[in-house]
Amino acid sequence: MPAKKSGYKDLKIAFKHKNFEPLYFLYGTEGFLISELENVLIQEALEPHEKDFNLDIVYGAEADIDNIIGLCSSYPVMAQNRVVIIRDFEKVKDNDRFVAYTKNPNPTAIVVASCRTKPNLSHHPYRALKKNAVAVEFKDMKGRQLTSWVDNQIREQGLKADGQAVQMLVEIVGPDLRALAAEIEKLITYLGNRTQIKVDDVLLASGQTRDFNVFELQAAIGQAKYTRAVSIAERLLRQASNTRGEAIRIVAVLSAYLVKLWRLTNCQENSMREGDMAQQIGIPSYFLKEYIRSLRFFNPERIRVAFKLMLAADFELKGGSTRDPLLIVTLLLRGLIPRDLRVAA
Repeated sequence: MPAKKSGYKDLKIAFKHKNFEPLYFLYGTEGFLISELENVLIQEALEPHEKDFNLDIVYGAEADIDNIIGLCSSYPVMAQNRVVIIRDFEKVKDNDRFVAYTKNPNPTAIVVASCRTKPNLSHHPYRALKKNAVAVEFKDMKGRQLTSWVDNQIREQGLKADGQAVQMLVEIVGPDLRALAAEIEKLITYLGNRTQIKVDDVLLASGQTRDFNVFELQAAIGQAKYTRAVSIAERLLRQASNTRGEAIRIVAVLSAYLVKLWRLTNCQENSMREGDMAQQIGIPSYFLKEYIRSLRFFNPERIRVAFKLMLAADFELKGGSTRDPLLIVTLLLRGLIPRDLRVAA
C-alpha cells in the first residue's frame, strides 16, 4: 500500500465515514491528537459488543514482537473489522522484524503503530512504515495553529467563542492540548444553556475575575505598575487551591509574554509593518499596541535580565527552594519592575 499524505482532520473524517486502511503509522510529540484518533477509530470500527474479541491495545515496553505480529495477522471474530493499537511502538524490542508485516498487512485488520516521538525515519521499521502505511506526523501546536484548534474544538460542541476569549484560554492554560480540552469541557458546563463564550466566561471558569487575572498582571508589568502587579499576583495566589501550581502558571504566562516582546523588538529592528508584526509574534492584532507600549520599559537588555529572573523563579518553584511561592513571585516582580522604572498604579 503506498504511503498517503493526510492529517488529523482528514483521518478523523475518514474514520467517521468508516473508510479504513489496514495500517497506520502515527508519530510525533503531540500525543493527545494521536490518542484522540485512536479513540475515534475504535468507536467507529467496532460495535461495543465486538470489542471483547476484536480489539487489542498493547504497549511497546511490555509487548513481544512475535505476539504483536500474531495479533495483527489474526482475523475478526464475528465482526467486519479487527483493531490492533500498538502504543509506544518505538519501545518494542526487535521491532525491525515488523518490516515484513508492513509489506503485506492483513486486509481484515486495522493496525495503528504509534510513537510519542519522531523516530529515525531513515531506519527500519520506520522507513517501511513511512512507505507502506498511512503515515502522519503530529507536531506540537503553536501560535495561530493552537488558537485555531481551540476554536474548532469549541465549534464542534455547537458553541462559538470571541477571538479574545480563545486567545485568553490558550494563554491561561498553555499549549497542552489535553489540558485545553479539559478546560473547554469545564467551560461548557459553566455556560449552561448559553452558546457564546466570552472573555468573562473564560476568566470566571478558571477562577479569575476581570480585574484580577494573569492578563491584568501582564498588562501591569508591561506598564511598570509595580503596586498593581503585586496586588494582582497576591490575589491570584491567595485564592488558588494550589499556590505553588498557580505560581508556576504565572511564571509560564509571563515567560511567554517576554518571548513575544523579544520577537517584537526584532520586528521593529527590521522595520516590519504593524499588521505583519502581530502575525510574527503570534498575537491578535488588537493586542499589538499594548505590546508596543510595553517596549518603553522593556528594551532588549531589560528583557534579557527578565529572562534570567524568570528562570530563577521557575527553578525555585519547581523544587529548587522551600521559600513561600508568594515571596518568590513578589521578588520576581520586584526584579521585573525595578524602583527607577515604576509608575503609579
